[in-house]
Amino acid sequence: MTRARLCLGQRGEQLAANKLLALGCKIVEHNFRCPAGEIDLVTRRGDLWVFVEVRTRRGESFGTPEQSITARKKRRLIAAAQTYLQEHDLTDVDWRIDVVAVGLSAKGELLRVEVIENAVNEQ
Repeated sequence: MTRARLCLGQRGEQLAANKLLALGCKIVEHNFRCPAGEIDLVTRRGDLWVFVEVRTRRGESFGTPEQSITARKKRRLIAAAQTYLQEHDLTDVDWRIDVVAVGLSAKGELLRVEVIENAVNEQ
């Protein structure tokens, strides 16, 4: 991954974390990694556990941030969330997977930070 792309992703994750905090979420963990994949942000909102995938795009020539999540990525997110729950002995909790779409202009100006609740499910 190029340095520019890494910086873009880190900026998007920070913007997403700020938005989630403003909405009353507690950030439990950043960048949880396991063999199944990675969860960008693990958060809680009351008793609800929310696993967050952050997608950041500069411009929309390759589609919107949320459009970039493939079926394979969705399966990996579900598997990673289930792994997190098992590893932390959270067998009887409510949880979901959200996406935070961060849109920037071609010049890097913030256009939007949108939380899409329950964006990934097992269906």
